[in-house]
Amino acid sequence: MVEVEGGYRRIVATPKPMEIVELDAITALLDAGQVVIACGGGGIPVLTQDHKLKGASAVIEKDTAAGRLAELIDADMLIILTGTQKVCLNYKTADERPLDYLTVEEARRYIEEGQFEEGTMLPKIQAAVDYIGDSAIRKVLITKLDPNGAAIGGTSGTMIGK
Repeated sequence: MVEVEGGYRRIVATPKPMEIVELDAITALLDAGQVVIACGGGGIPVLTQDHKLKGASAVIEKDTAAGRLAELIDADMLIILTGTQKVCLNYKTADERPLDYLTVEEARRYIEEGQFEEGTMLPKIQAAVDYIGDSAIRKVLITKLDPNGAAIGGTSGTMIGK
């Protein structure tokens, strides 16, 4: 337990998802042309015990789950929505610098430098790096939901790629 404003917060492990239990159903729906919303809010990891799924005392981080799902369905692009328009270096400082584009190599370097806060932007950047891997095709857009579609049109947000 960690003390936070107004009480305490239980800290649990956040393992990376190895597989997505519902992948067959998700793939079937995608193949049928359906819009599928999956892996939102992360989830509780499960382990197979005696041919049954049992919940573990941990939480799967939602961005990591989204990245793993995108990888498993072989998506060309992953869009991660967040509360800020763009990924920023030196976030909330006088030197804040929004980024339009970020290479995987730059993202790794900024992670090492501690540029991204744990529990906020770091999981998004790490999910992007893991999802893209060595692919020259895959890209990740990190942005705020925009009802005008500016991010999807490429005029807003931070694109990460090779």
